[in-house]
Amino acid sequence: MAETAVLFVLNQVHQLLQEEWNFLASGRQAFTEIKDELDSIHAFLWDADLRAANGEANEGLKIWVAQLQEASIRIEDVNDEYIHVAQKVYHPGVMASIQKIGHFLVTLKSHYRILSEIEDIKLTIRGIKERSERYNFRSPFEQLGSSSSRRIEAVKWYDPRLASHFIEEAEVVGFESPRNELVDWLVDGPVECSVISVVGMGGIGKTTLGKLVFDSQVVKVHFDCHAFVTVSQSYTIRGLLIDLIEQFFKDTPLPQNIQNMDEKSLITKVRQYLQQKRYLVFFDDVWKQSFSDEIELAMPNNNKGSRIIITTRMMHAAEFFKKAFPVHVHNLQLLPPNKTWELFCKKAFRYELGRNCPSELMDVSHEIIKKCNGLPLAIVAIGGLLSTKPKTVFEWKKVSQNLSLELEHNAHLTNLTKILSLSFDDLPYYLRACMLYFGIYPEDYSINPMRLTRQWIAEGFVMYMEKRTLEEVAMEYLTELINRSLVQISKVGFDG
Repeated sequence: MAETAVLFVLNQVHQLLQEEWNFLASGRQAFTEIKDELDSIHAFLWDADLRAANGEANEGLKIWVAQLQEASIRIEDVNDEYIHVAQKVYHPGVMASIQKIGHFLVTLKSHYRILSEIEDIKLTIRGIKERSERYNFRSPFEQLGSSSSRRIEAVKWYDPRLASHFIEEAEVVGFESPRNELVDWLVDGPVECSVISVVGMGGIGKTTLGKLVFDSQVVKVHFDCHAFVTVSQSYTIRGLLIDLIEQFFKDTPLPQNIQNMDEKSLITKVRQYLQQKRYLVFFDDVWKQSFSDEIELAMPNNNKGSRIIITTRMMHAAEFFKKAFPVHVHNLQLLPPNKTWELFCKKAFRYELGRNCPSELMDVSHEIIKKCNGLPLAIVAIGGLLSTKPKTVFEWKKVSQNLSLELEHNAHLTNLTKILSLSFDDLPYYLRACMLYFGIYPEDYSINPMRLTRQWIAEGFVMYMEKRTLEEVAMEYLTELINRSLVQISKVGFDG
């Protein structure tokens, strides 16, 4: 009798195990579908970010994005729970004992709860997609087909980076030493064509420095021909080549029908023009690592001492030129305190006698420029804002204490925020959460990389990659953020 009861219980356990195993198979399919939905959500969020950057962030958009973010969090939560429960599954026939009945019942209940949650999330996402169509948000597939137009739309706002193309030399502060260094690299050195890369974070003055060097008289007379081309994020290689031809032939008749030439013909035309000349070409604001491959064929190495200047926020974009040219990399640094003060006074007191700071504003001025942390773009923007304010301690204190609000709402500063956010907007989604995570640390805090990467892993920010540990992948994430000039290195250990 006892043996019959035990066999009955064991059969029940086996049935539960079989049911759980079958459920796991169906759950895995639902889980895969929901993971695919998460990728789509990330693409939708990318589109929403670009619309917000383009000034389209109305209340409807904000609510829609909040719902989308909540759905992505629910997917990540159910992902964690699914993995946790799936690891406890036993193959039918293994560990089949009376003591395990309670465990299997609990596990099976968890499975049904997870599947129910997945179905509910799918319904929520269906509603989100319907709203996306109602409000005319582009799908990820449309984005892939129109990346250029999307990026162009994202920068319809007035771009104050243009000002750095026309800045007067007398207004430039803190670039005397790097300017002399770059001029020496351009004029002296090997006869083979080489690349000068100016690398640094957004707003640090790369274009200002490069244009200062490009326009210097010493450089002008040294080269036979010159061209300055803005690359940015929305370029096409045909557009760049046509721009080069138009600049090279500005004093002579343009080649006929260049607008209808294909890339091969345009490359040939540029090469023919440059082949017997010592040329200088400045490519400003390079974002893509592959850019060097795209323009390499148009830049002949004619052993006449020709030079190429590029400015970029991406270290890997600068170093990728090493495949074809010798490369000198100049890491542009933040302004030291004395130059920060000089630039601030030039902007904030530009219409005051002697451009000197009144004694009563001295303390609050130092308080404000400390927040700029030596970033020229921030100093110029905030100095320009203060030049419009009454020169009173009350007004300046108000700006200092409410700088975050000013950055968001003041017309003098919103473009500053947009310029700096270009680097964040260009990040792939797997790096965005990692970048935002720095916000939990105090200002001016030196962060231990091992601690940081382990926190990223614990938060679930680091994706599994075959044949690599999560720690290795996390360090690659950190290295990429450094190479994108978004993270500053405060100290380098003996191991690099």
